[in-house]
Amino acid sequence: MPIIKTDMFIYAPRDICFDVARDIDIHTESTSQTNERAVGGVTSGLIGLNETVTWEAVHFGVKQNLTVRITEFDFPKRFVDEMEKGSFKRFYHVHEFIEKENGTLMLDTFDYTSPFGIIGRLADQLFLEQYMKEFLIKRNRYIKKIAEERVGR
Repeated sequence: MPIIKTDMFIYAPRDICFDVARDIDIHTESTSQTNERAVGGVTSGLIGLNETVTWEAVHFGVKQNLTVRITEFDFPKRFVDEMEKGSFKRFYHVHEFIEKENGTLMLDTFDYTSPFGIIGRLADQLFLEQYMKEFLIKRNRYIKKIAEERVGR
């Protein structure tokens, strides 16, 4: 059960960072390397509490669908998305935004369990945990870019 934690300082107000992080269209742009697109639930704009989105993407050469629900929502401090259906056995993804002088500290915690028991744990060690960390960091860099552009930085 890996837990991936990342942090990124963004030179933009917390409310802007929060909204950029939950914007379906921006998420699609930030994950273009996997051809990710929203195909169900909220498919454009801002997602909110108890709403779902189903993503279709290609990971490791395989087209996959993943449905997540926003299960916690405290604007502009924190939101959580949890997998309802998809390739993982489960995941719990916390997005936190801490107001700082000159901007926002964005914390990202991705807590997941791979399927297939010991085989899944081996996949985590061999490649999956690193793949997911790089995927999240790339997405967070894109969030930073867009949020800072919105305030003219």
